[in-house]
Order: sequence, then structure tokens, then C-alpha cells
Amino acid sequence: MNKPLILVSNDDGITSKGIRTLVEVMKELGEVIVVAPDGPQSGMGHAITIGNTLRLEENNIFDDVVAYQCSGTPADCVKLAKHFVLKDRKPDLVVSGINHGSNTSISVLYSGTMSAAIEAAIEGMPSIGFSLCDFSADADFSHVKQYVKNIAKNVLEKGVSKGVALNVNFPPKQNENIKGVKICRQARAKWQEQFDQRYDPNGRRYFWMAGNFVNHDKGEDNDEWAIANNYVSIVPCLFDLTAHHAISTLSDDWDLNI
Repeated sequence: MNKPLILVSNDDGITSKGIRTLVEVMKELGEVIVVAPDGPQSGMGHAITIGNTLRLEENNIFDDVVAYQCSGTPADCVKLAKHFVLKDRKPDLVVSGINHGSNTSISVLYSGTMSAAIEAAIEGMPSIGFSLCDFSADADFSHVKQYVKNIAKNVLEKGVSKGVALNVNFPPKQNENIKGVKICRQARAKWQEQFDQRYDPNGRRYFWMAGNFVNHDKGEDNDEWAIANNYVSIVPCLFDLTAHHAISTLSDDWDLNI
């Protein structure tokens, strides 16, 4: 029986601890091929490279795993994997991560990790983005390995709805064990930005973005609540951003005839 083919990518770069952990776990489930950025691409959202060259080079960083590093974004990585690296082979699963840092709530829109997963979903491939809510470069991933394996195994065996990418977030390592897994909705929360105005030694103005994460969602069925209460959160995500509930309202209430 052939092993499942699993494509691995991320946004923290091919040398990150998170992707090494993910590769180790995926090797237990199937044949792994890696196509990941050659450096950090956090916060790139679903950006693609259209005005510059894209470079793709083999990298022997992982033992007995075919791996390529790409000069582009996470979405670029999935595109190049599909059209060049894999050619006529279609992955049974695409996984992205494990990200160093949270991708809950509104962060899914900015996330390079999730853009790789969503790009795979656009191409009709089952996909998962994994994130650990710990931004440390040396974050401890030991407590999430079995959850990563179990979630990926469920997708391989049972599948997900077409066009859906799973956004999975893990709480950071704590003294107590993770309580369990919650299938959630995305919390209604956002970043409240502030911009620090500064000047370089030549007197030229520049800005440094800062701010705070603000969560006004009091529900107990969302990803922010799950993480805060030491659960793994799984949010099924669509790339279709149509506000379906607004179509009839606009059609009925607006006078668009000229």
C-alpha cells in the first residue's frame, strides 16, 4: 500500500524549529516533501510574487526528506510545489507550520502559515495550518506532537469539506496538560494598532507599528476562548469571502438603476 503524500510548508522559514517538528510528525504518517520559504515570511498574508524572480533550491536540512527552499512567500511555495516539484503528483494532505505564534481570530487574514494552507484548499487539496501560541524561536512543541499527528491522521482518513482549510492553534506549554480539542468559530477580535513615529540618523521619518490585541468576544465557542482555557482550537476556514447574508439585503434595499 502506498504511503500518503504529504506536502509541508510554513512561514517562519525552512530552518525553524516548528517546521522541523512538523516534518518529524508527518514522517510517521506518510511520504513527506517540503517546500518552504528560505527565510521568515510572517505576516505576508496571501501575497504572491509577481514583480521579482522566484528561486527554488534543494536543501538537505532534513534527513531522508526531499526539501526545497523558496525565495518567495508561503503561497508561492505551494504554487511551485504543485506546478514544479510535484508535477503530476497530488498531495493527499498539505500541512503548514508549526507556526511560532498565534494565528487565532483576525490573525488568520495576515498569517503566512494559513496562506499556505488556504492556497492548497484553493487547489482542492486537504490542508491544515498549525500554530503554537508561543512566539519564542526555541518554543517547546513537545506537548502538541500527538495532537498534530491525530488531527492530520483524521484528515487523511476522513477528509474535510472541499475548499476548507483547518486553522489549528495550540496553547503554549504549561504545567497542566492540554484539556482537549474544541471545534470553534473565529473570535470577533482584532489588533488595535499604534504607530510610533521615529527619525533615522539622516533625519528621515519612519514608522514602527505596535499596538494591542483587543478581544470583545464574550462567547465560549471561539478560538480565543479555547486557547485561554488550555484547549486546542480548530476553526474550519473558507477562501470564499462573500458575505452571503448581505446579498439579499443589497439586492432588495439598494436602488442601483441609473
